[in-house]
Amino acid sequence: MSQRVLLVNKFYYPRGGDCIVVLNTEALLRDNGVEAEVYAMKYPQNLMARYQSMFASEVNFGGGMGNMVRAMKRTLGLGDVRSNFEAVLDEYRPDVVHLHNVHSYLSPVVGELAHQRGIRVVWTLHDYKLLCPRYDCLLDGKPCERCHKGGKSAVLTHRCMKGSLPASAVAWFEALKWNRRRLEANTDLFVCPSEFMADKMRAGGFDSAKVKVLNNFLDPVKFAQYQAIDNTVPREDYYCFVGRLSPEKGVADLLAVASRLPYRFKVAGGGPLEAELRDKYSSCDNIEFLGMLDASGVVKVLTGARLSVIPSQWYENNPLSVVESLCAGTPVAGSQMGGIPELIGSENGVVFQAFDQEAMATAITMSMARRWNHSQIARQALERFGAKAHLRTLLKDIYGF
Repeated sequence: MSQRVLLVNKFYYPRGGDCIVVLNTEALLRDNGVEAEVYAMKYPQNLMARYQSMFASEVNFGGGMGNMVRAMKRTLGLGDVRSNFEAVLDEYRPDVVHLHNVHSYLSPVVGELAHQRGIRVVWTLHDYKLLCPRYDCLLDGKPCERCHKGGKSAVLTHRCMKGSLPASAVAWFEALKWNRRRLEANTDLFVCPSEFMADKMRAGGFDSAKVKVLNNFLDPVKFAQYQAIDNTVPREDYYCFVGRLSPEKGVADLLAVASRLPYRFKVAGGGPLEAELRDKYSSCDNIEFLGMLDASGVVKVLTGARLSVIPSQWYENNPLSVVESLCAGTPVAGSQMGGIPELIGSENGVVFQAFDQEAMATAITMSMARRWNHSQIARQALERFGAKAHLRTLLKDIYGF
Protein backbone atom coordinates (compact mmCIF):
# COMPACT_ATOMS: atom_id res chain seq x y z
CA MET A 1 0.00 0.00 0.00
CA SER A 2 1.38 3.40 -0.97
CA GLN A 3 2.36 5.86 1.75
CA ARG A 4 0.31 9.05 1.86
CA VAL A 5 1.65 12.57 2.32
CA LEU A 6 -0.44 15.71 2.81
CA LEU A 7 1.44 18.87 1.80
CA VAL A 8 0.18 22.04 3.50
CA ASN A 9 0.91 25.57 2.28
CA LYS A 10 -1.04 28.81 2.39
CA PHE A 11 -1.28 29.09 -1.42
CA TYR A 12 -1.37 26.43 -4.14
CA TYR A 13 0.02 28.10 -7.24
CA PRO A 14 3.54 29.32 -8.18
CA ARG A 15 3.31 32.54 -6.18
CA GLY A 16 6.74 32.44 -4.54
CA GLY A 17 9.60 30.21 -3.52
CA ASP A 18 7.63 28.31 -0.88
CA CYS A 19 4.84 27.54 -3.35
CA ILE A 20 7.29 26.37 -6.01
CA VAL A 21 8.92 24.01 -3.51
CA VAL A 22 5.50 22.55 -2.65
CA LEU A 23 4.57 22.05 -6.30
CA ASN A 24 7.94 20.45 -7.05
CA THR A 25 7.71 18.18 -4.01
CA GLU A 26 4.19 17.09 -4.92
CA ALA A 27 5.32 16.16 -8.44
CA LEU A 28 8.45 14.42 -7.16
CA LEU A 29 6.50 12.25 -4.72
CA ARG A 30 3.83 11.29 -7.23
CA ASP A 31 6.39 10.49 -9.92
CA ASN A 32 8.03 8.06 -7.50
CA GLY A 33 4.96 6.16 -6.34
CA VAL A 34 4.09 8.13 -3.19
CA GLU A 35 0.53 9.44 -2.84
CA ALA A 36 0.53 13.21 -2.32
CA GLU A 37 -2.31 15.68 -1.87
CA VAL A 38 -2.41 19.35 -0.92
CA TYR A 39 -4.23 21.53 1.61
CA ALA A 40 -4.24 25.34 1.29
CA MET A 41 -6.35 28.47 1.65
CA LYS A 42 -9.01 29.08 -0.98
CA TYR A 43 -7.68 31.58 -3.51
CA PRO A 44 -8.74 32.43 -7.08
CA GLN A 45 -5.36 31.60 -8.60
CA ASN A 46 -4.99 28.19 -6.96
CA LEU A 47 -4.49 25.15 -9.14
CA MET A 48 -7.08 22.38 -9.18
CA ALA A 49 -6.77 20.06 -6.17
CA ARG A 50 -8.58 17.01 -4.90
CA TYR A 51 -9.62 18.64 -1.61
CA GLN A 52 -10.06 22.23 -2.81
CA SER A 53 -13.67 22.34 -1.59
CA MET A 54 -12.33 21.70 1.92
CA PHE A 55 -9.63 24.38 1.79
CA ALA A 56 -9.80 27.06 4.48
CA SER A 57 -11.81 30.12 3.45
CA GLU A 58 -9.87 33.09 2.11
CA VAL A 59 -8.77 35.79 4.56
CA ASN A 60 -7.37 39.22 3.77
CA PHE A 61 -5.21 41.38 6.03
CA GLY A 62 -6.23 44.58 4.24
CA GLY A 63 -9.47 46.39 3.46
CA GLY A 64 -10.92 47.32 6.82
CA MET A 65 -11.51 46.16 10.37
CA GLY A 66 -13.78 43.27 9.37
CA ASN A 67 -11.05 41.68 7.31
CA MET A 68 -8.51 42.27 10.07
CA VAL A 69 -10.72 40.54 12.66
CA ARG A 70 -11.24 37.51 10.40
CA ALA A 71 -7.52 37.36 9.69
CA MET A 72 -6.74 37.65 13.40
CA LYS A 73 -9.02 34.69 14.15
CA ARG A 74 -7.24 32.66 11.46
CA THR A 75 -3.80 33.33 12.96
CA LEU A 76 -5.11 31.99 16.27
CA GLY A 77 -6.39 28.83 14.61
CA LEU A 78 -10.09 29.69 14.89
CA GLY A 79 -12.84 29.30 12.30
CA ASP A 80 -13.25 26.83 9.45
CA VAL A 81 -9.54 26.05 9.14
CA ARG A 82 -10.03 23.54 11.98
CA SER A 83 -13.16 21.79 10.76
CA ASN A 84 -12.10 21.76 7.12
CA PHE A 85 -8.66 20.38 7.86
CA GLU A 86 -10.08 17.69 10.11
CA ALA A 87 -12.44 16.68 7.31
CA VAL A 88 -9.45 16.23 5.00
CA LEU A 89 -7.63 14.15 7.63
CA ASP A 90 -10.75 11.99 8.06
CA GLU A 91 -11.04 11.31 4.36
CA TYR A 92 -7.40 11.13 3.22
CA ARG A 93 -5.79 9.58 6.33
CA PRO A 94 -2.20 10.67 5.60
CA ASP A 95 0.87 8.99 7.09
CA VAL A 96 2.74 12.31 7.07
CA VAL A 97 1.56 15.92 7.19
CA HIS A 98 4.28 18.06 5.62
CA LEU A 99 3.84 21.71 6.57
CA HIS A 100 5.41 24.52 4.58
CA ASN A 101 4.37 28.18 4.87
CA VAL A 102 1.30 27.97 7.12
CA HIS A 103 1.38 31.04 9.37
CA SER A 104 -1.21 33.81 9.01
CA TYR A 105 -3.23 32.70 5.98
CA LEU A 106 -3.59 29.20 7.42
CA SER A 107 -2.44 28.42 10.96
CA PRO A 108 -0.05 26.11 12.83
CA VAL A 109 -3.22 24.56 14.27
CA VAL A 110 -3.16 22.18 11.29
CA GLY A 111 0.03 20.61 12.61
CA GLU A 112 -1.43 20.36 16.09
CA LEU A 113 -4.57 18.63 14.80
CA ALA A 114 -2.48 16.11 12.84
CA HIS A 115 -0.20 15.45 15.83
CA GLN A 116 -3.18 14.76 18.08
CA ARG A 117 -4.11 11.91 15.74
CA GLY A 118 -0.64 10.40 15.89
CA ILE A 119 0.29 11.51 12.37
CA ARG A 120 3.94 12.37 11.75
CA VAL A 121 4.31 16.14 11.32
CA VAL A 122 7.31 17.64 9.54
CA TRP A 123 7.75 21.32 8.78
CA THR A 124 9.93 22.79 6.04
CA LEU A 125 10.87 26.36 7.00
CA HIS A 126 11.05 28.88 4.18
CA ASP A 127 11.66 31.94 6.35
CA TYR A 128 12.38 32.82 9.99
CA LYS A 129 8.78 33.20 11.20
CA LEU A 130 9.32 30.79 14.11
CA LEU A 131 12.03 33.10 15.41
CA CYS A 132 10.95 36.52 14.12
CA PRO A 133 7.28 37.65 14.06
CA ARG A 134 8.07 39.74 10.98
CA TYR A 135 9.64 36.59 9.38
CA ASP A 136 12.70 38.16 7.68
CA CYS A 137 14.85 39.30 10.65
CA LEU A 138 15.08 42.84 9.29
CA LEU A 139 14.77 46.15 11.12
CA ASP A 140 15.31 49.36 9.15
CA GLY A 141 16.93 47.34 6.38
CA LYS A 142 19.50 45.66 8.63
CA PRO A 143 19.60 42.17 10.21
CA CYS A 144 17.86 41.99 13.60
CA GLU A 145 17.66 39.15 16.14
CA ARG A 146 15.84 40.88 19.01
CA CYS A 147 13.00 38.33 18.98
CA HIS A 148 15.01 35.16 18.44
CA LYS A 149 15.05 34.31 22.14
CA GLY A 150 12.36 34.84 24.74
CA GLY A 151 9.68 37.47 24.23
CA LYS A 152 8.56 38.95 20.93
CA SER A 153 7.63 42.43 22.15
CA ALA A 154 10.15 44.12 19.85
CA VAL A 155 7.70 43.62 16.99
CA LEU A 156 5.37 46.02 18.82
CA THR A 157 8.05 48.45 19.95
CA HIS A 158 9.40 48.91 16.43
CA ARG A 159 6.08 48.37 14.59
CA CYS A 160 7.87 45.86 12.40
CA MET A 161 4.85 44.89 10.30
CA LYS A 162 4.65 47.63 7.65
CA GLY A 163 5.02 50.33 10.31
CA SER A 164 1.52 49.49 11.56
CA LEU A 165 0.73 48.97 15.24
CA PRO A 166 -2.44 46.88 14.54
CA ALA A 167 -0.59 44.64 12.07
CA SER A 168 2.33 44.31 14.46
CA ALA A 169 -0.08 43.44 17.26
CA VAL A 170 -1.51 40.61 15.16
CA ALA A 171 2.00 39.25 14.58
CA TRP A 172 2.75 39.55 18.31
CA PHE A 173 -0.43 37.69 19.34
CA GLU A 174 0.34 35.01 16.78
CA ALA A 175 3.85 34.56 18.16
CA LEU A 176 2.51 34.27 21.73
CA LYS A 177 -0.16 31.77 20.72
CA TRP A 178 2.19 29.62 18.66
CA ASN A 179 5.26 29.81 20.85
CA ARG A 180 8.35 27.62 20.61
CA ARG A 181 7.21 25.10 23.22
CA ARG A 182 3.84 24.56 21.59
CA LEU A 183 5.22 24.28 18.05
CA GLU A 184 7.97 21.93 19.16
CA ALA A 185 5.51 19.69 21.01
CA ASN A 186 3.42 19.21 17.87
CA THR A 187 6.20 18.86 15.28
CA ASP A 188 8.36 15.77 14.82
CA LEU A 189 10.96 17.48 12.63
CA PHE A 190 11.80 21.00 11.48
CA VAL A 191 13.43 20.90 8.05
CA CYS A 192 15.86 23.74 7.34
CA PRO A 193 17.08 24.24 3.76
CA SER A 194 20.37 25.68 5.05
CA GLU A 195 22.85 25.08 7.85
CA PHE A 196 22.56 28.78 8.65
CA MET A 197 18.85 28.51 9.39
CA ALA A 198 19.39 25.33 11.42
CA ASP A 199 21.98 27.13 13.55
CA LYS A 200 19.56 30.02 14.14
CA MET A 201 16.81 27.59 15.16
CA ARG A 202 19.11 25.89 17.68
CA ALA A 203 20.30 29.23 19.01
CA GLY A 204 16.64 30.21 19.40
CA GLY A 205 16.11 27.30 21.77
CA PHE A 206 14.66 24.66 19.43
CA ASP A 207 15.62 21.06 20.19
CA SER A 208 18.65 20.11 18.05
CA ALA A 209 17.30 16.58 17.67
CA LYS A 210 14.26 17.99 15.87
CA VAL A 211 16.24 20.18 13.45
CA LYS A 212 17.29 18.62 10.13
CA VAL A 213 19.02 20.22 7.12
CA LEU A 214 17.82 19.38 3.60
CA ASN A 215 18.64 21.69 0.70
CA ASN A 216 15.97 22.56 -1.84
CA PHE A 217 16.19 20.78 -5.18
CA LEU A 218 15.92 21.80 -8.80
CA ASP A 219 12.75 20.59 -10.45
CA PRO A 220 13.31 17.86 -13.08
CA VAL A 221 12.32 20.07 -16.04
CA LYS A 222 14.89 22.73 -15.22
CA PHE A 223 17.37 20.04 -14.24
CA ALA A 224 17.13 18.53 -17.72
CA GLN A 225 17.57 21.96 -19.31
CA TYR A 226 20.73 22.69 -17.35
CA GLN A 227 22.00 19.15 -17.85
CA ALA A 228 21.78 19.59 -21.62
CA ILE A 229 23.95 22.72 -21.64
CA ASP A 230 27.31 22.54 -23.39
CA ASN A 231 29.51 24.34 -20.88
CA THR A 232 32.52 24.15 -23.17
CA VAL A 233 31.03 26.93 -25.32
CA PRO A 234 32.59 30.33 -24.49
CA ARG A 235 30.47 32.61 -22.34
CA GLU A 236 29.24 35.99 -23.49
CA ASP A 237 30.87 39.13 -22.10
CA TYR A 238 28.37 40.06 -19.36
CA TYR A 239 27.40 39.31 -15.78
CA CYS A 240 23.87 39.24 -14.39
CA PHE A 241 21.42 39.48 -11.52
CA VAL A 242 18.35 37.24 -11.54
CA GLY A 243 15.82 37.85 -8.77
CA ARG A 244 13.34 40.16 -7.13
CA LEU A 245 14.05 43.88 -7.34
CA SER A 246 13.36 44.71 -3.69
CA PRO A 247 15.41 46.45 -0.97
CA GLU A 248 16.47 43.34 0.97
CA LYS A 249 18.00 41.82 -2.17
CA GLY A 250 20.69 44.52 -2.24
CA VAL A 251 20.04 45.25 -5.89
CA ALA A 252 20.22 49.05 -5.40
CA ASP A 253 23.81 48.74 -4.20
CA LEU A 254 24.60 46.34 -7.03
CA LEU A 255 23.37 48.76 -9.66
CA ALA A 256 25.36 51.59 -8.07
CA VAL A 257 28.45 49.40 -8.43
CA ALA A 258 27.55 48.21 -11.95
CA SER A 259 27.15 51.78 -13.16
CA ARG A 260 30.85 52.47 -12.56
CA LEU A 261 32.29 49.15 -13.75
CA PRO A 262 33.24 48.61 -17.41
CA TYR A 263 31.36 45.31 -17.89
CA ARG A 264 27.94 44.66 -19.43
CA PHE A 265 25.33 43.91 -16.81
CA LYS A 266 21.91 42.29 -17.31
CA VAL A 267 19.12 42.57 -14.72
CA ALA A 268 16.34 39.97 -14.86
CA GLY A 269 13.33 40.29 -12.59
CA GLY A 270 10.64 42.61 -11.34
CA GLY A 271 9.58 44.06 -8.02
CA PRO A 272 8.88 47.25 -6.08
CA LEU A 273 12.17 48.93 -7.04
CA GLU A 274 11.96 48.18 -10.77
CA ALA A 275 10.53 51.50 -12.01
CA GLU A 276 12.82 53.57 -9.79
CA LEU A 277 15.95 51.69 -10.82
CA ARG A 278 15.10 51.69 -14.51
CA ASP A 279 14.66 55.46 -14.40
CA LYS A 280 17.81 56.08 -12.39
CA TYR A 281 20.07 54.01 -14.66
CA SER A 282 18.40 54.64 -18.02
CA SER A 283 21.46 56.53 -19.27
CA CYS A 284 23.93 53.73 -18.43
CA ASP A 285 24.72 51.99 -21.71
CA ASN A 286 26.27 48.96 -19.96
CA ILE A 287 23.12 48.13 -17.93
CA GLU A 288 20.17 46.28 -19.50
CA PHE A 289 16.87 45.62 -17.72
CA LEU A 290 15.19 42.47 -19.03
CA GLY A 291 12.08 42.50 -16.82
CA MET A 292 10.40 39.32 -15.63
CA LEU A 293 11.50 36.23 -17.56
CA ASP A 294 9.92 32.81 -17.89
CA ALA A 295 11.87 29.69 -16.97
CA SER A 296 13.52 29.33 -20.37
CA GLY A 297 14.48 33.01 -20.31
CA VAL A 298 16.19 32.59 -16.93
CA VAL A 299 18.09 29.56 -18.23
CA LYS A 300 19.24 31.52 -21.27
CA VAL A 301 20.49 34.50 -19.25
CA LEU A 302 22.32 32.36 -16.70
CA THR A 303 23.97 30.04 -19.19
CA GLY A 304 25.25 32.94 -21.27
CA ALA A 305 26.69 34.90 -18.35
CA ARG A 306 30.24 34.80 -17.06
CA LEU A 307 29.08 35.57 -13.54
CA SER A 308 25.92 35.88 -11.43
CA VAL A 309 25.83 38.34 -8.53
CA ILE A 310 23.66 37.78 -5.42
CA PRO A 311 24.09 40.88 -3.20
CA SER A 312 21.41 40.08 -0.61
CA GLN A 313 21.20 42.12 2.59
CA TRP A 314 19.01 39.75 4.57
CA TYR A 315 19.34 36.21 5.90
CA GLU A 316 18.79 34.30 2.66
CA ASN A 317 17.90 30.69 3.35
CA ASN A 318 18.76 28.39 0.42
CA PRO A 319 18.28 30.84 -2.47
CA LEU A 320 17.17 29.34 -5.76
CA SER A 321 19.04 32.13 -7.54
CA VAL A 322 22.35 30.68 -6.35
CA VAL A 323 21.30 27.07 -6.97
CA GLU A 324 20.18 27.76 -10.55
CA SER A 325 23.27 29.78 -11.37
CA LEU A 326 25.58 26.99 -10.22
CA CYS A 327 23.54 24.36 -12.08
CA ALA A 328 24.02 26.51 -15.19
CA GLY A 329 27.77 26.34 -14.61
CA THR A 330 27.85 30.05 -13.80
CA PRO A 331 29.97 31.12 -10.81
CA VAL A 332 28.38 33.28 -8.13
CA ALA A 333 29.63 36.39 -6.37
CA GLY A 334 27.45 36.40 -3.27
CA SER A 335 27.15 38.44 -0.10
CA GLN A 336 28.11 36.87 3.20
CA MET A 337 24.53 36.62 4.38
CA GLY A 338 22.41 33.72 5.57
CA GLY A 339 22.83 30.47 3.66
CA ILE A 340 24.64 32.00 0.67
CA PRO A 341 28.25 31.35 1.82
CA GLU A 342 27.65 27.63 2.39
CA LEU A 343 26.76 27.22 -1.29
CA ILE A 344 29.89 28.97 -2.55
CA GLY A 345 33.47 27.65 -2.50
CA SER A 346 36.72 28.69 -4.10
CA GLU A 347 35.95 26.75 -7.28
CA ASN A 348 32.45 28.08 -7.95
CA GLY A 349 32.46 31.69 -6.80
CA VAL A 350 33.47 34.28 -4.26
CA VAL A 351 31.87 35.78 -1.15
CA PHE A 352 31.97 39.46 -0.24
CA GLN A 353 30.86 41.51 2.78
CA ALA A 354 27.23 42.61 2.60
CA PHE A 355 26.48 46.36 2.49
CA ASP A 356 30.04 47.02 1.23
CA GLN A 357 29.99 48.37 -2.34
CA GLU A 358 33.77 48.39 -2.65
CA ALA A 359 33.99 44.74 -1.61
CA MET A 360 31.28 43.91 -4.13
CA ALA A 361 33.08 45.78 -6.91
CA THR A 362 36.33 43.95 -6.13
CA ALA A 363 34.56 40.56 -6.14
CA ILE A 364 32.95 41.27 -9.52
CA THR A 365 36.18 42.56 -11.06
CA MET A 366 38.21 39.56 -9.87
CA SER A 367 35.54 37.08 -10.97
CA MET A 368 35.16 38.59 -14.43
CA ALA A 369 38.92 38.35 -14.93
CA ARG A 370 39.15 34.71 -13.83
CA ARG A 371 38.85 31.63 -16.02
CA TRP A 372 36.26 29.36 -14.42
CA ASN A 373 35.65 25.66 -15.04
CA HIS A 374 31.97 25.98 -15.99
CA SER A 375 31.56 22.27 -16.68
CA GLN A 376 32.82 21.34 -13.24
CA ILE A 377 30.63 23.93 -11.53
CA ALA A 378 27.53 22.59 -13.29
CA ARG A 379 28.39 18.92 -12.70
CA GLN A 380 28.88 19.34 -8.96
CA ALA A 381 25.77 21.50 -8.55
CA LEU A 382 23.52 19.13 -10.51
CA GLU A 383 24.69 16.27 -8.33
CA ARG A 384 24.07 18.24 -5.14
CA PHE A 385 20.71 19.77 -6.04
CA GLY A 386 19.18 16.98 -8.13
CA ALA A 387 15.81 15.48 -7.28
CA LYS A 388 17.12 11.93 -6.75
CA ALA A 389 19.38 12.84 -3.85
CA HIS A 390 16.67 15.02 -2.33
CA LEU A 391 14.05 12.26 -2.59
CA ARG A 392 16.27 9.69 -0.84
CA THR A 393 16.77 11.94 2.16
CA LEU A 394 13.14 13.12 2.19
CA LEU A 395 11.68 9.61 2.28
CA LYS A 396 14.14 8.02 4.68
CA ASP A 397 15.28 10.75 7.08
CA ILE A 398 12.33 13.17 7.00
CA TYR A 399 9.25 11.02 6.46
CA GLY A 400 10.68 7.83 7.97
CA PHE A 401 9.30 5.61 5.22
